[in-house]
Amino acid sequence: MIKTGIIGGGGYTAGELLRILQYHPEVEIAFVHSKSQVGKAVSEVHEDLIGETDLHFTDELNLAVDVLFLCMGHGQSKGFVEKHDIPESTVIIDLSHDFRLNSEWIYGLPELNREAIRQHRRIANPGCFATAIQLGLLPLAKADLLQDEVHVHAVTGSTGAGQSPQPTTHFSWRNNNLSIYKAFRHQHLGEIQQSLTQLQPSLQAPINFLPLRGDFPRGIFASLYTKVEAGEAEMKDLYRSFYESAPFTIVTEQNPNLKQVVNTNKCLVHVEKHDGKLLIISAIDNLTKGASGQAVQNMNLALGLEETTGLQLKAMAF
Repeated sequence: MIKTGIIGGGGYTAGELLRILQYHPEVEIAFVHSKSQVGKAVSEVHEDLIGETDLHFTDELNLAVDVLFLCMGHGQSKGFVEKHDIPESTVIIDLSHDFRLNSEWIYGLPELNREAIRQHRRIANPGCFATAIQLGLLPLAKADLLQDEVHVHAVTGSTGAGQSPQPTTHFSWRNNNLSIYKAFRHQHLGEIQQSLTQLQPSLQAPINFLPLRGDFPRGIFASLYTKVEAGEAEMKDLYRSFYESAPFTIVTEQNPNLKQVVNTNKCLVHVEKHDGKLLIISAIDNLTKGASGQAVQNMNLALGLEETTGLQLKAMAF
């Protein structure tokens, strides 16, 4: 069995990670570390796991594990890695922003870096918005077709803001409400630009990104458009070809909706042409494909397992 440890076990991404790892056929959860929840039963904090696990949070570290997941807040992972002597053989998967622009860590987007992930032991898990947007644009970058500015409008659920209460995450504010934040300057733009440039080095076109807070807990629904001369049929063929070996990114003829991806590790991508513009719709669950599910997908690749192991999750639908 693969021994795994989780650092920062009290938040949403750690809870989702525990839900997946609990039923992964090749995994044993060795410990769940949390400074704020020490001694508590994991199921007391992550209530969906009541009756599913006897694990308790600990403040002790046993770094002699096969895989270490870092689920701490942005800015904390780098200090943790520098402070602790973690074996080179241990796969570290960081779910924060700390190493996504670090050339010594592999950027863990399987649809972009699958073979490199298999060879690395230090993996920076992508951001949730970044995942949805990149999966909408990678085929165009690969074909050198991002020649005009890209407009992105993407709505995320409240869990994307983390578990600590904030004014814009309270139910009374978020419910029946919608707002833009960090317009044109979201922190995920750096990693998006990095990935697109990896496939299209000559890229100069700006990414105009308007992120929105949605009045729902889970999911990201992104709509993107840019000028492309090629026809709709050619674009659909391009996307199908690019993702033909990607088990979780599905190019669909159907106009997708969030309920088709929530609770799964899927990304649904839909393309259609309108008066010289290519419209791309990309939908994911921010906690699975946008965070913990993708982290497990990266673990599977790094350890030579079937990529989909433990991730055959069905959408809630209703």
